[in-house]
Amino acid sequence: MSVESLIFEKGAPGRRAASMPEMDVPTEALDVLLPATLLRQEPAPLPEVSEIEVVRHYTHLSQRNFGVDTGFYPLGSCTMKYNPKLNEDIAALPGFAHIHPLQPDSTVQGAIQLVYELEQYLAEISGMTRVTLQPSAGAHGELTGLMLIKAYHQSQSEGHRNLVIIPDNAHGTNPASSILADYRVVEVKTDTKTGGINMAHLEAILESNASNIAAIMMTNPNTLGLFDGNVLEIAQRVHEVGGQLYYDGANANAVLGITRPGDMGFDVVHFNLHKTCSTPHGGGGPGAGPIGVKEHLVAFLPGPLPAKNGQEYYWADAGPQSIGKVRANMGNFGVLVRAYTYIRSNGPDGLRHVAESAILNANYLKYELASDYEIAYPITCQHEFVATAQRQKDESGVTALDVAKRLLDFGMYAPTVYFPLIVHEAMMIEPTETETRETLDSFVTVMRQIAEESRTNPEIVKTAPHTTVIGRLDQALAARKPNLRWIQG
Repeated sequence: MSVESLIFEKGAPGRRAASMPEMDVPTEALDVLLPATLLRQEPAPLPEVSEIEVVRHYTHLSQRNFGVDTGFYPLGSCTMKYNPKLNEDIAALPGFAHIHPLQPDSTVQGAIQLVYELEQYLAEISGMTRVTLQPSAGAHGELTGLMLIKAYHQSQSEGHRNLVIIPDNAHGTNPASSILADYRVVEVKTDTKTGGINMAHLEAILESNASNIAAIMMTNPNTLGLFDGNVLEIAQRVHEVGGQLYYDGANANAVLGITRPGDMGFDVVHFNLHKTCSTPHGGGGPGAGPIGVKEHLVAFLPGPLPAKNGQEYYWADAGPQSIGKVRANMGNFGVLVRAYTYIRSNGPDGLRHVAESAILNANYLKYELASDYEIAYPITCQHEFVATAQRQKDESGVTALDVAKRLLDFGMYAPTVYFPLIVHEAMMIEPTETETRETLDSFVTVMRQIAEESRTNPEIVKTAPHTTVIGRLDQALAARKPNLRWIQG
């Protein structure tokens, strides 16, 4: 692939992509409109390029993008499933795309109806009473959920509860959100045999901190891809000491239509609609992280909330105990439209089929790769599993990072590596339900080839990638001293 110059390195002085007509109204000089301190002493060094140069440059860059529309994306815990184009068509309808959040309710009845029904669907899927769609993403949802829990404890004259229990295999956002919500984090260890929470350690934490426990945050199935069969007992014990249960919904793709967090005993649930409901992962945004709660927490939800009176839909005030808005307007509406479309397209049976297929695909890959890679927990997994490159590292010095880099040479994205932190040389693999048997088999073939190369020609793996525009970087240097500025040479 050819090297693409920076846009600043293209063009020539005086070249333009467009020309503007002469002004047909009186103009004012800039020094009249702006104070001298805000005016440049010389023109900004912007590129001077023609239209075809601009179009070709950014088209070339776009062709280097990698996503679910171009290749396999087994990124564990991210659920990089295919984004159906029907969702995009519905979100682009003028009645959804061309409205404004401050319009009168009477002019956006369809939009409010969609939000109202989406809340009901998510409440049913999760086993919750009500849902707020305001949070912009999963971590934002976590913070919102913890704020709800804090408001609840304060309403019970138990504002002193300041500890949140978090498993040692949790997503990093869990402790980060807890600290941001002014809680202290207590880590609970993983059972080395089952991959679930170590019940003896949890019991010790509860006994020594009972009066200060605010909540426990769990992902079920967890980041090891394993369902914690002790969840009902965990819920009972945490509730007995006065704590709440928070469900990190990052892995909800494995439980759709099979079980519900509310039935497991959770009080708060967040969804990652950009994972579970196939809305795009838009390069860091926009996402959506709706929060569902049980009845005793409804009064604290952010408002306004969608409501219905006869055939009329409107926004209702959340009440005096609400924690208030957690973002402007009503959430990332375009993302919500896509999620609504996905749920309606699949229906209850289809959503269950999504989860069952995701579980089947993950177990198929786990079985096929077990001969060449160690499996952290060689038991039936859910939607993802953790393989390791420990064998390769011990035999030839090839690491999980090397395997991930080598995958790029075959046009496949790498799995999540070095997470969860409790597994050495971890490679978290999640195929999702949308991949075909042929794609899975192709991935297995490539992974087996890399394992063979690790034995017979480890340098080709250690120095990968070889076919990408940019090869192996000095990652420490790139992180600590990134070169982010172009200087005219």
